[in-house]
Parts: sequence; C-alpha cells; structure tokens
Amino acid sequence: MFDTENLNEFLSRPVVIRLIIIAICATVVLFIHRIIRRTLNNTITDNDRKYKLRKMANMFAYFLIILAVLFVYGDQLGNVGVALGVAGAGIAFALQEVIVSIAGWITIMLSGSVNVGQRIKIGDVKGDIIDIGVLNTTVMEIGDWVKGDNYNGRIVTLSNSFVYKKEIHNYSAEYPFLWDELTVPIRIESDYVLARELFQRVLVEVCGEFSEQSQNTWRIMANKFRVEKAQVNPMVTLVFDENWITFTLRYVVDYQQRRSTKDKISVRLLEEIKQNQDSIRIASSAIEVSYDGQTKNSGKQ
Repeated sequence: MFDTENLNEFLSRPVVIRLIIIAICATVVLFIHRIIRRTLNNTITDNDRKYKLRKMANMFAYFLIILAVLFVYGDQLGNVGVALGVAGAGIAFALQEVIVSIAGWITIMLSGSVNVGQRIKIGDVKGDIIDIGVLNTTVMEIGDWVKGDNYNGRIVTLSNSFVYKKEIHNYSAEYPFLWDELTVPIRIESDYVLARELFQRVLVEVCGEFSEQSQNTWRIMANKFRVEKAQVNPMVTLVFDENWITFTLRYVVDYQQRRSTKDKISVRLLEEIKQNQDSIRIASSAIEVSYDGQTKNSGKQ
C-alpha cells in the first residue's frame, strides 16, 4: 500500500526541495529555449544570422540554469567552494585537455581568430568552419581525394586546443581573396605580343571585378597590419627557351570561386586561341624517332 506519510516526509527534505526547484526551473528554461529555436528556424532565412542567434539562445539558456542552481544553493556556496578547492588539483590533472579546450574556446571568442563560415587549414585539415562549440570546432572538409576546393563530404571535429598547438591558415579572415596562376605554353614561332594582349584581356574580363574588390579590402587591411602595397591587378608574364614560350597568368580571385574562375579563364583562352590559331599555337609534347630505332623526347612543339 502506498505510504503518503513517507512520501511527504521525503519531499519535505531540504535537499529534495532544492532539486525539485532546480528541475522546475530547468524545465521552464528548456521549454522556452525550444520555442525560441523553433521560431528562429521558421522566421529567419539567413543561415549565418540564424546560427549566431541559436548560439546566443543556447548560451543564455545555460546561463539561466546555472543561475538557478547558484540561487538555490546560495546559502551553501562557502562549503561548495571548500570542496571544490580540495578536489581542484585532481580534476585539473584529469581534465587537462578539456580545460585547454575551454581556454581555447575563450581565446577564439575574444580574439576572433577564426569564425563560423571561414575557410581554414589547421594541421592537415582544410575546410569551412560550420560550428564552434565550447570544446570542439567542426569543419566541413575540402580537398583530399577531391581535387580543387570542393567539399568531400567528410566532417572533421577538432579540439579547441588547436589554438595553442597548431598553425592556423585562414583563407577568408581579413583578406578573403587568393592569388592564383595559370600557365599557357605556346610555340616559339607564335605571335607572343598578340598572345600577351589576348591573355591580359581575358584576365581583366573574368577577374576585373575581383581586382577592384580586393583593392578596397587590401587598403582596409593595410590600416590594421604592416603590409606593403600588393599587385592585385591581373598580370601576364612570359619566359622562353629554345623549345617554347610559357605564359604565366596571375590574378586575384575570391577564395570560394578559385576553381570555377580557372575554368572560365581556360574556356575564354581556348576561344581566343582558336580564333587566332594562325598566329598563336599551343605547344605540345612530341616524340622524335631516330633512324637507328632509338627514341628521344624533343620536349614541346
């Protein structure tokens, strides 16, 4: 038979009362938090803004729960402090990596060295940051077996201790542009003056907008860091030897559009070369066979 007297006695204990109050507060906070997250998902379409607001809602919910615990146990904080002081040394030793990760998260939040949405390379991992938690940073990886700067579908979780242990290569922090190059070999008898003019025109046509944007960004960055004036306009240079002429096309491109931009440039170059094939001819590898049956590589023609 159910004993209501024992139940009432159990529920009247101070420890139980405190736990019940904490449970009620946590339930209310989590219920409100769930409503807020659902509202954000239904009303905000910008992913970056939605992510930041969800993070703020999570942190505020944790803060309210911790505040409720401190309020309920406010009269016993002195005893709790003594107990934590005694156990502190052992906890610090056992949870060194966790403590360093939390310190790394604080450093990330305060310094802004990396942010969600940025493209980074940390150690052997390269990709876009999709989440920064208290202990871990999550990266959507690019490259590896996939050529170019495309996602390979693998999600990598890094301990926030990387802030103190590894170099951080950031592709999109202060200057979200990259310098890239494309080489074009042509035959030695080609009209190299015409080729240079055509290649320069193609670069300006495809990458001119990136150059203008990058100039403004570089000026802003120069006010913050000690950097020299950079050549961000498209540039075509050449070298030659006895076999062929090699043009190097150097240009600035948005870090997210490096591969697609190289594709556009390549297509336009092929179109221009085809229209001027009598004056510009692409160099190609050739094998020369001698009369005695031996072969030798004669390079490009």
